[in-house]
Amino acid sequence: MATLETLLQVAEPLGSSVTINPGPNVIIRDPDALRPRIEGVVRTACLGTQPEKGLACWLIRELAVEYGALPASIHTLYLARGAGKTRNDFTVPAMNLRALPFQAARAVFRAARAADAQALLFEIARSEIGYTDQRPAEYAACVLGAAIAEGYRGPVFIQGDHFQVGAKKFKQNAAAEVEAVKALTAEAITAGFFNIDIDTSTLVDLDQPTLLEQQRVNFTLCAEFSALIRQIEPASVVVSIGGEIGEVGGHNSTEPELRAFMDGFKQWMPLALGDKPGLSKISVQTGTSHGGIVLPDGTIAKVKVDFDTLQKLSLLSQKAYALGGAVQHGASTLPEEAFTRFAEANAVEVHLATNFQNMLYDRLPDGLRQEIYAYLAKNHPDERKPGQTDEQFYYGARKRAIGPFKRQLWDLAPEAMARITLAWEEQFRLLFQRLNVGGTRLEVSQHVKPIAVRAPLAAFLKAAGVSEDVRDLAD
Repeated sequence: MATLETLLQVAEPLGSSVTINPGPNVIIRDPDALRPRIEGVVRTACLGTQPEKGLACWLIRELAVEYGALPASIHTLYLARGAGKTRNDFTVPAMNLRALPFQAARAVFRAARAADAQALLFEIARSEIGYTDQRPAEYAACVLGAAIAEGYRGPVFIQGDHFQVGAKKFKQNAAAEVEAVKALTAEAITAGFFNIDIDTSTLVDLDQPTLLEQQRVNFTLCAEFSALIRQIEPASVVVSIGGEIGEVGGHNSTEPELRAFMDGFKQWMPLALGDKPGLSKISVQTGTSHGGIVLPDGTIAKVKVDFDTLQKLSLLSQKAYALGGAVQHGASTLPEEAFTRFAEANAVEVHLATNFQNMLYDRLPDGLRQEIYAYLAKNHPDERKPGQTDEQFYYGARKRAIGPFKRQLWDLAPEAMARITLAWEEQFRLLFQRLNVGGTRLEVSQHVKPIAVRAPLAAFLKAAGVSEDVRDLAD
């Protein structure tokens, strides 16, 4: 068992800005002095080993609560949006910060402050947790540490994206796969993820004769996961839960499919959830794919999003089922001008990931990039599909290097790090403008009342979740 002495060693970078008493009890003595020093503890949370790693994650969580950067659920804002009690001309960006999430989140908070924006989600998918080698507590520590570093106070929306049931694993051993997702969900909520996207859309069976039967396993299992979340969520917190009706990259979703899923889910709600709240949003497919479609020269093919379908499905989810609206996945590689149309289509949320990774790789020192590509060629040759060019292979496989090269990324020279984070900040500013989330601090303050949720130290000292094969899961 870790001792107070070990915790004090982890907290050494904070100097006299913080006092830690037996209990342990954490007190911030000098908030201004804390801000530039928090990075030292975040580094331990990312690169340390147990028990120091777990202690660092717990300490950052405690400091964030003391500072006023509070893990929060976006559930009430989304329901207010669906009920017409907020503006409907903005789309919440859900940002998957796979690499250097502390540095990337700092750029998000700087861009958000400039735009007076608070309707923002920081997320990581089950697949990304695997190949980036960061459990939920580590990711939350990066985001909350970034909030402190940038002087942010208010709700911090951290989301489990695509907590997905793998179709192959489910077919081989359904009980084990369901239990794996349930365990991850519990781990994430403990870490401060008060927003969870359940993805059982992989189990939609298009061979069934009716839409209801096609969606049955999807909505019944989604209800089962929702019931678990309602059982384990902290007191006074209603975790925002999202469902999904069709895999990204498949055929475009339809209104009858949405009705079949939601009607089935509503039928199962009393059995699974009793009178507790259900979903706050629904993810649909309207023409995109995760990561984009890579051409032989390494460029990304242009994708046409069916914004008319997105708008119809979002409106249907609001009017018929009192949800916040429809969610768009796989959009970060779209042309910049396309992002204004998500708000125009009344999409409640859009998920963004791959382009942030692209921006990182485009600005890495050549030596490190070549080292990464050599690692991929040696360790992930199975990722190369027949007929692929080197550009296509490296583009698709390079996310696999984020975890193995985590330390090298942290140790980038200051000028290289500045080049990357400046580009990210400019991109976030552009996205926030295009998605029209500027000024949403007002909507958030009116509809979200975050509370201070403290996490037990023991939960952060348990062994990290089991490493798993995530190659068949969506990002």
